[in-house]
Amino acid sequence: MREQIAQALKSSLKAQDKRSTSTLRLINAAIQDRDIANRGAGKDPVSDEEIMQILAKMVKQREESAKAFEEGNRLELAAQERDEIAIIRGFMPKQLGEDAVKQACQQVIHEVGADGLRDMGRCMNALKEKFPGKMDFGKASGIVKTMLQ
Repeated sequence: MREQIAQALKSSLKAQDKRSTSTLRLINAAIQDRDIANRGAGKDPVSDEEIMQILAKMVKQREESAKAFEEGNRLELAAQERDEIAIIRGFMPKQLGEDAVKQACQQVIHEVGADGLRDMGRCMNALKEKFPGKMDFGKASGIVKTMLQ
């Protein structure tokens, strides 16, 4: 994953694509920050799974910023945030559609043997394990909750 990001950065530098270059540098900085934090805690460098979590967090931050910019009538800044989201999502696995998320939730509920809201944590952990970075777990949580009621 690191190599893929490094190659994309080299390509954007050669192409003089300023938006991609700055976004890829932000991704590298976030990964390095996590590496430093892990080193301080005596842990290994960031794994690909942790990089996916970092990317998902970056997308979520940018979505919130874009929404705030739109509400503040700063459409050029909102567009800039959306461009960054597209670049970041290029490194993430393809997101599951709503029907696929519902099907995955139903399958996990069946596998876990959940029969009430008290089993929601087990269901969400199973979803996060099976589909890392492939779905919005906030939406999935609402779907699982509805199915368990």
